[in-house]
Amino acid sequence: MKLLLTSSGNTNKSIEKELLKLLGKPFEKSNLTFIPTAANVDEGDKSWLVNDMNNFKKLGFSRFEITDISAVPKSIWLPSFERADILVFGGGDTIYLREWIRKSGLEKILPKLLKTKVYVGISAGSMVTAKNISLSTAGILYYEKYGKFKNKNGLGFVDFELRPHLNSKWFPKVKLPYLKKLAEKTPYSFYAIDDNTAIKIVDKKISVISEGEWKKFN
Repeated sequence: MKLLLTSSGNTNKSIEKELLKLLGKPFEKSNLTFIPTAANVDEGDKSWLVNDMNNFKKLGFSRFEITDISAVPKSIWLPSFERADILVFGGGDTIYLREWIRKSGLEKILPKLLKTKVYVGISAGSMVTAKNISLSTAGILYYEKYGKFKNKNGLGFVDFELRPHLNSKWFPKVKLPYLKKLAEKTPYSFYAIDDNTAIKIVDKKISVISEGEWKKFN
């Protein structure tokens, strides 16, 4: 299984280079499917979503599809996924994305698809890959205005959690001093990564690609 877990997608040359290595062939001879589902319930301006898509579109893929698993039936999204060499799960609401991966039936199919495809996560799309999504603490960082959340089971592709958008002005609590205090109260391992960092996993071997700042806790 090949995973590239990011905070904000293809944001620099280092991440682009690693994606090309994972793909194993030129972008112009490859197909990409972007899944924007997590952003459906996010309120306000969605320029960030357009930017995330464009950062991949500009790589010059042979085919660039956008497929929302909450909006179309399996008969439509599955062929799109099967055509793709790269599946990019965009950012937004982690729990909404997790629910639709289950509701759509994708959860049962995805492990088989990923035997031959690259999974790229952006923010929520990265967070959902963990065995457990610890919303009791992640909610403090990203979803505090919605109240408390119960922890959820993730996809179980990795045995750590992600805390994206380190040092972002949009998430003022996602700073190293606050995360250090949070880590002292939590038993699980997590990576805090900024928007210029990615975690690469190839057959469970983990490496960090970064032109920014990151830190592993616990």
